[in-house]
Amino acid sequence: MRRTTKYPVRGANSLWQLYRTVSFWKVLKNVIIIQIGRYTPFLPLKRWLYRTFLGMNIGEQTALAFMVMPDILFPEKIHIGRNCVIGYNTTILAHEYLVDEYRLGDVVIGDEVMIGANSTILPGVVIGDRAVVAAGTVVHQDVPPGAMAAGCPMRIVRRNEPPSD
Repeated sequence: MRRTTKYPVRGANSLWQLYRTVSFWKVLKNVIIIQIGRYTPFLPLKRWLYRTFLGMNIGEQTALAFMVMPDILFPEKIHIGRNCVIGYNTTILAHEYLVDEYRLGDVVIGDEVMIGANSTILPGVVIGDRAVVAAGTVVHQDVPPGAMAAGCPMRIVRRNEPPSD
């Protein structure tokens, strides 16, 4: 089960009520910073932009590849450990806007995690240290440390095995 907080809405679907939940100006600023970051080839600059202006927690030597898309509404709910690789065109979401409710949840990515290209990480999941997420995976549940996850729907295809003596 993902760790999200549910907020019910009445009337029109929750996306029509977007600016009751988050400031228009915050979203505009986030969109501008994220678009600059998505096209920036300089990894330290991208990391600085996201940490400084979006409030994201990104560890040292972590690389967000070209076109990675962090959540535009709640990027401060994204926590990425040190020395990770987040692959091309990956989307990291901290929100879900549904018909009768919206949900928010922190995304926690551990240290030395590899996330393949074109993956989608949904709100409220934890990806453990040294885990591997295959390209094109929709991460809808936690990934244990050292495990490999793949597919849509995501499955754990390999678990961390203790080192042999």
